[in-house]
Amino acid sequence: MLAVLGRATLRTGAVKPRLLVRPVTQIPERSLVHQEGLPKLPVPPLKQTCEGYLAALEPIVSAEELDHTRKLVGEFLNGGVGERLQKGLERRARKTENWLSEWWMQSAYLDCRMPVAVYTSPGVVLPRMHFQDRQGQMRFAAKLIAGVLDFKKKIDSETLPVEYLSGKPLCMDQYYQILSSCRIPGPKRDTVVNYAIGKISSTHITVVHNFQFFVLDVYNSDGTPLTVDQLHMQLEKIWNSSLQTNKEPIGILTSQHRNTWGKAYNNLIKDKTNKESVRAIQKSIFTVCLDAPMPRVSDEKYQSRVAAQMLHGGGARWNSGNRWFDKTLQFIVGEDGTCGLVYEHAPAEGPPIVFLIDYVVKYMQRIEMVRSPMVPLAMPQKLRFNITPEVKRDIEKAKQNMNIMVHDLDVKVLMFSHFGKNVPKKHQLSPDAFVQMALQLAYYRMYGTCCSTYESASLRMFKYGRTDVIRVTTVDSLNFVQAMQDPAKQPSERVLLLQKATQTHKNNTYNAIHGQAIDRHLLGLKMLSIEDLTSMPEIFMDTSFAVAQHYNLSTSQACLRCVGSKTDCVMCFGPMVPDGYGVCYNPMEEHINVAITAFNSCEETNAARFAQAVEGALLDMRALLEDAAATAQQ
Repeated sequence: MLAVLGRATLRTGAVKPRLLVRPVTQIPERSLVHQEGLPKLPVPPLKQTCEGYLAALEPIVSAEELDHTRKLVGEFLNGGVGERLQKGLERRARKTENWLSEWWMQSAYLDCRMPVAVYTSPGVVLPRMHFQDRQGQMRFAAKLIAGVLDFKKKIDSETLPVEYLSGKPLCMDQYYQILSSCRIPGPKRDTVVNYAIGKISSTHITVVHNFQFFVLDVYNSDGTPLTVDQLHMQLEKIWNSSLQTNKEPIGILTSQHRNTWGKAYNNLIKDKTNKESVRAIQKSIFTVCLDAPMPRVSDEKYQSRVAAQMLHGGGARWNSGNRWFDKTLQFIVGEDGTCGLVYEHAPAEGPPIVFLIDYVVKYMQRIEMVRSPMVPLAMPQKLRFNITPEVKRDIEKAKQNMNIMVHDLDVKVLMFSHFGKNVPKKHQLSPDAFVQMALQLAYYRMYGTCCSTYESASLRMFKYGRTDVIRVTTVDSLNFVQAMQDPAKQPSERVLLLQKATQTHKNNTYNAIHGQAIDRHLLGLKMLSIEDLTSMPEIFMDTSFAVAQHYNLSTSQACLRCVGSKTDCVMCFGPMVPDGYGVCYNPMEEHINVAITAFNSCEETNAARFAQAVEGALLDMRALLEDAAATAQQ
């Protein structure tokens, strides 16, 4: 999930921010020039994490539960168990490049057995294109491929601009994980393979149309990339030789529960032809999905429908079989002008994907006048699959499960047009914290309580850093939302509580990006106790721990820097828990895009109702600030 990024000098212990979260800047120099000198991820002090954990529980568990947990935390801190695990973690931090990254990759992704579609893979919706036919689709796809290959050239030559925050370089490693990589299902744990690392790197992409996969070589024999015209010609050949629509949607197998897909995968690759075809998809630089047009909907519902299409393809009847969900990067170009991508989350977080999108969108706006060599190009190779009765059964099962998943996912995109970052900035409030408080208020108004809330924070200021959690629900956020619902509270008091809640959120954000948050530290202590085969410490078996880890609100700021504010991208992902919401928001200068997901199978959640509550909360918070400002001037 995408993270809000910001940073100042590193200190151990809890730290106070001196500034608003700053934007990332880019400086042209060798991409990996600073990689070796990046600081290691710190292990926060144990006492600090225990105190932070109790503070995070205060607004979300009962007084009795909190008392019980306080005792357990006291025993953990003073009984020797915590200290022993902390020392073990510090030893691991000295011996490894990053004490967390491998454990995180395993526990968050590779050990997770839910389908990657909807549950872990985010989708990105690009602005609607003006074409409505196959010609426009082919032209757009050809330019897009050329743009990604141009980006790849920067990765290969290590000339990507290094990203900086507050004058310090960020880890660029994830850029090297997103191309030519693929997830591979296993019976109990998956793996990720990266074919960019090695002597012979891939020279082809996969194109899928009408559920049929093709290998498209994207380089000429002299190593130069194909021009847009050449790519267009090759895509036309693919389109014309995949007109049958009655083909088995082999790709839909990748949308299954991971254990089910792991078994089906082993069964599929017993056949030599199938194994070679699967390997060609896995090794490809990326995949382009040429989608069939989806049923038309009103303009108001269009964004929500496309967001769902990016996440799951719309179902077995539509484009869900037109995917290989294990592929790290899949660009989706619909015949009806819809376009975007879906990415498998294990190898990388959002920022590298965002920068890639930004780069490709800019590239496509340039008009290229490159003379194509008059060399006839070989026909792209169609990948063959032998569909045995057993594979056919697996496909039918995957179709049924995908259709259930499609009907269960509730998606609502709110294009909030009343204001954007400009309003909180005018009142000296962090835009991210302001939107987060609106989400807290919306949730409290709907449910009369607050919940465990996850906001993703980037750890890229550390070598191989991934993410940690900004815990949004605090005693201060609870005080603010309660005051908004209390008629006895004066507007001036509410404003002070809002200012305090947003300041606390800023402090928590600052701590998280400096490696001083609580969640990954607790994960490390827990993982170490599992590896040491010692009995699991009581604090991890406690009801409070389960409540803290049950994120009814899973949120992320999509810092999609797509070409000023002219290009509006919408990012989306599924909820983390069955009774929760997935919320991704993109605050632009004068408007905010918010994508909300929930599951229809949960009677308590409703994406459209939550979107309405968020809109109301944002408007009420603006009114509160403006009334207070007007009163102050009188």
